[in-house]
Amino acid sequence: MHSKHQRGLSRRNLIKVGAGALGTGVVAAGLSSQSVFGGQTVPKDPKDVTPDQALQMLMAGNSRFTLGKSKYPNQTLARLREVAQSQKPFAGILSCADSRVPSEIVFDQGLGDLFVCRVAGNIATPDEIGSLEFGTLVLGAKLIMVMGHERCGAVDATIKGAQVPGQIGTLIEAIQPAVKRSAGQPGNRLLNATKANVAIQIAKLKSSPVLSQLIQTGKLKIVGGYYDLDTGVVTLV
Repeated sequence: MHSKHQRGLSRRNLIKVGAGALGTGVVAAGLSSQSVFGGQTVPKDPKDVTPDQALQMLMAGNSRFTLGKSKYPNQTLARLREVAQSQKPFAGILSCADSRVPSEIVFDQGLGDLFVCRVAGNIATPDEIGSLEFGTLVLGAKLIMVMGHERCGAVDATIKGAQVPGQIGTLIEAIQPAVKRSAGQPGNRLLNATKANVAIQIAKLKSSPVLSQLIQTGKLKIVGGYYDLDTGVVTLV
């Protein structure tokens, strides 16, 4: 097994990787025109997008999806060839591995747009944190959304204290703090625990020196989202 030190990338090493990526064109310039989202002009080149604009782009895409007006952008063979040698996702998503929550469809995005980490219960493990450090510091994503969802099986199993085999128990252990935090709150217990879990995972991400530095310098925003399985609507938590 790799030690936590081996699995994690230090900020210094990530910066070196980023510099190398820039030198080899991994973060090369892409589209140069602009698009309009929600009545505002937003640069198409992700390096010029602000964190607020990145969030606006996500939510505009979700609105198109829920209204049955998806544009299915950047899903052509031409786009495939365009991003084959380099990528510049404008946003990162930490979401549940649930098969009903595919980020590119939910947010009406395409190839090279989103840097997605999926794990049951959308928990911020060291591996997920390291991946999102890479997606932001090196690849340039300006936004991270931690997205929980309606009727999450991992959260529900944690509430019920389910006895589970294999490594599934590690997921339960990671979600238990959210169940404890939300205990006794009025309303739907599963909903409350799911939203509490989103908040706890955001706090874990913000404890990363790499991500916190990007936030402090205005290069990154981390937000929470909740996906409604019945309507497809993503609301901010």
